This record gives sequence, structure tokens and C-alpha cells, in this order.
Amino acid sequence: MPHIASTPMPRFLPRAALVATLALGAVIAAPVAASASTIYPPSGSCTTTPATAQAGGTIVFACASETFSSDETVTITVTGENGAEASIGMVRFAISTASDTTTSAEDGSLAPIDITLPSNATGTYNIAAVSATSAGGTAAVTITGADGLPSTGLDQGQTIGLWIGGGALLLAGAALAVVAAVRRSRDSR
Repeated sequence: MPHIASTPMPRFLPRAALVATLALGAVIAAPVAASASTIYPPSGSCTTTPATAQAGGTIVFACASETFSSDETVTITVTGENGAEASIGMVRFAISTASDTTTSAEDGSLAPIDITLPSNATGTYNIAAVSATSAGGTAAVTITGADGLPSTGLDQGQTIGLWIGGGALLLAGAALAVVAAVRRSRDSR
């Protein structure tokens, strides 16, 4: 068998392949980086005034400049118990989460918008504003009672069932105790 001499592979081929791979990666990554233009405004860029309100009250929701791009459509959403009855501006919604759209100003801010809370509002309502190019902002409003304290727990109408159920259980327990006492006295004779 004849002996075939092998020639060493030039060293520049692996380096050329590495350079070509890096160049291809840069060509693909550049458009991806350019399309990632979502605005992330600072926290607290949107506010509600006042931060606490009574059921049926009206609050004002607004966002600071540079929260959104100039003149873009912004969706405002109100989420909370009975949120279907919230109205944004003059519109009332029949869905569990109320939402509406508006347009941002030249400086990227959102003009103050009146939001009327449901007459049976309780707890906390979260209000969010988002757009196609911005993560937007959120704010919350806590519902208070007439005394200014947060409205939590159950009202008198909701607790009547608990009182009736508790009373029935108490009467059943007392009846069982009487039956047990009568049996003991009979068994002891």
C-alpha cells in the first residue's frame, strides 16, 4: 500500500468560520435590538387623585410626561369588585373590567381623566394605562366608608345569614346537650 502524506489544514479556516459566524450574528441582532423600542416609564408615573374615595365617588387619573409616545392610543382599564359599573369619562361599561381608549399628548403624558366608581364599590380599584409602545403605568384607589376608614369586611345585610346559621348551630348543640343529659339520667336509674 502506498503511503499518502497528509497535508495539515491551514489554521486560518477555523478563524474565518468564527469571524463569519460573529458577523452573521451581528447582522441578525441589529434589527432585533432596533425593534425593541418599548418605553418603560418610572414607577409612579400615573396617579389617582384622591388616593382614597367613597363608593360612587369620582377620581382623577393622569400620567406624567414621557409615559407614552406622542399622540398614540392609550387603553385605560379599571379593575376591582363591581368594576363593570365603573365609568371612565362619560362611558359606563357592562363588563367586569371597565376599559376605554384615549390619545396621549405631544409630551407623552395622559391628560387627567375622570373615573366614577360604582355606587357599591368596595376594596381597592387598580387603574392601568398601556399602549403599543409603552409599558404604561398603574395607580390604585382605596374605597372608604363615610367615616373615612377603608371599607372592608361584611356589611349588616351580608352578616344576617351568619347570625341565623350561628343561632341554628347553637340551638342544635343545646338540644343535643339536653338529649345527652336525659339519657344519662335514665341510664343512672
